Amino acid sequence: MSLYQSVADDLREAILSGRFAPGDRLPAEADLCTEYGVSRSTVREALRVLASQNLVATARGVSGGTFVALPKASEIRSYLENSFGMLTVHDEVPVDALLEARDVLEVPAAGLAAQRADAAAIAGLRATIVDVETTDFDRIQECNHLFHALLVEAAGNPLLEVVTRPVFSVLVSRSVHEPVVGNAYWSIVVEDHRLILEAVEAGDAEEARSRMRAHLDRLRATYASGLALGPA
Repeated sequence: MSLYQSVADDLREAILSGRFAPGDRLPAEADLCTEYGVSRSTVREALRVLASQNLVATARGVSGGTFVALPKASEIRSYLENSFGMLTVHDEVPVDALLEARDVLEVPAAGLAAQRADAAAIAGLRATIVDVETTDFDRIQECNHLFHALLVEAAGNPLLEVVTRPVFSVLVSRSVHEPVVGNAYWSIVVEDHRLILEAVEAGDAEEARSRMRAHLDRLRATYASGLALGPA
């Protein structure tokens, strides 16, 4: 292992263990050089590694230095989405694995939403239930995608949302957005969503999970058939 990586690993451990809290300034470069017995260039390279992982940020000026950063959910989601996307593009992770992960994440999320969704969350979900016969395809796609995003948000677990949304986004990006199955299919999808929402509104966690599981099973069958769909 290189010296800079060793320094970076040690500082990362100090940050993740709480020895340095978000907003804390790390010791000056000269002090880190002395502490680790390495050159200034080694310390700087170690800090660049931590910065690339969004663990630290550097500020210039008299009161500047290197500070422990508090990761943003949007940054974590973006990193995961890019990473999952690359893995699927290069066939390291098959689409089946993404669909399985989606089952593991979204079925419990539906149950949590039934227990935790407030009036605003219910209203947002209800607004995604459209009349397929009178709605253009792009809007149908948008509403179907939004339903799942809002349902996970309604589960009230930020970590669940951070992990689930990248999986969903990669599935969307891997799909061809063409209305190749027609309104009959999308009517079934929207009806599934309506039934899930009904269980969420009733506060019935078990039924919400059951209906979400059945919905995702139908989507899995559609993917297996090879039809070019955006995920619903």
